[in-house]
Amino acid sequence: MAAQDQDMHDLVSLPRDGEGPVFNAPWEAQAFAMAVRLHEAGCFTWNEWAATLSSEISAAQARGDPDLGDTYYLHWLAALERILADKQVLETDERERRKDAWARAAAATPHGEPIILPDDA
Repeated sequence: MAAQDQDMHDLVSLPRDGEGPVFNAPWEAQAFAMAVRLHEAGCFTWNEWAATLSSEISAAQARGDPDLGDTYYLHWLAALERILADKQVLETDERERRKDAWARAAAATPHGEPIILPDDA
């Protein structure tokens, strides 16, 4: 098993089937891909990612999340935002600007179509 495949396998709560990660909606796959790409770019290690994600899931459970699997990628996104902030990958205002641009693009995109951000987002 390749090192990256083993790293992903070690994310034990990752929804998966026999062939790998499974997603209930396109945005979940996109969130997953963003984390993988940022890791590949050296923004954080898998150990840092796993610790951040685990912390986000634990915090959500402490707030009453029943942990039925349907909120997993919401925790994934929260962890992604947190690790990027902690690592100062993006300034807060830039992160918020991109988050807002994403929300506008998602709202304007017909269901089932890919969400495309404008070049200036």
